[in-house]
Amino acid sequence: MSRIQTALFTAIAMIAFAGNSLLCRMALKHTHIDAASFTLIRLCSGALVLWLIIGFRGEKIRGAGSWISALALVVYAAGFSFAYKSLPAASGALLLFGAVQATMISVGLWKGERLSGWQVAGLLLAFSGLVGLLLPGLSSPPLQGSLLMLAAGLAWGVYSLRARGVSHPTRITAGNFMRAIPFAIVLSMALLPGTSLDTAGVLYAVASGSITSGLGYAIWYTALRGLKSTSAATVQLIVPVLAALGGITFLGESITSRLVITSAAILGGIALVIVNARRAS
Repeated sequence: MSRIQTALFTAIAMIAFAGNSLLCRMALKHTHIDAASFTLIRLCSGALVLWLIIGFRGEKIRGAGSWISALALVVYAAGFSFAYKSLPAASGALLLFGAVQATMISVGLWKGERLSGWQVAGLLLAFSGLVGLLLPGLSSPPLQGSLLMLAAGLAWGVYSLRARGVSHPTRITAGNFMRAIPFAIVLSMALLPGTSLDTAGVLYAVASGSITSGLGYAIWYTALRGLKSTSAATVQLIVPVLAALGGITFLGESITSRLVITSAAILGGIALVIVNARRAS
């Protein structure tokens, strides 16, 4: 692909990822849909769109994906939905992407990767930002929602690590979405007494699954063909910023000084680790 195409696909994918946070927060704050139903509808819609994309390419979805990755996917999707019952869009996106990058960096360390001085400084800066964000106070995000989003980020980090190096990522993702549906059905059945649906909530969930998840992931995998691994990791740090802007514009959320300072620490620290990893390689 040309640089212009890569940049365009990357921008669309980042907007889609931020849109996931906005759609979920809108649904769980302003409609009557419950988090488990949102998760199930999102996964079903995403699976359908990905299946259509794979079919259009003349590929077959049978046998694609794995049950372990599907379980990680549904843990991410469920944690994401339940967290946004209480978290603002900006804080949720920041915690999610911070946890994803922290998981992937931690696995690298566990496998024996060595850190430079700048990378150690980046990790300490990011950790201090996370602690500062979660410390009790009037402007701190709800603890339960924060822990759920951190769990979602951990699960997505595991999912991303398992997807590294696959030859047909969109096909594999489609298979994982299909396999995740039974898990989501079990979750919805377990929480059946709390089930609540309305038209607006269902439409938000469908949009989240079909557009910002299914199409978003397909576009992102296309963009990755023209991105270096470091660039791909670094550019995702813009998602919490886009989510914050969307939260202000569409949800009337306010941005506190605590969120600004801790966001700069978390995202800046992670960027130091990623960029210096590239230089060391």
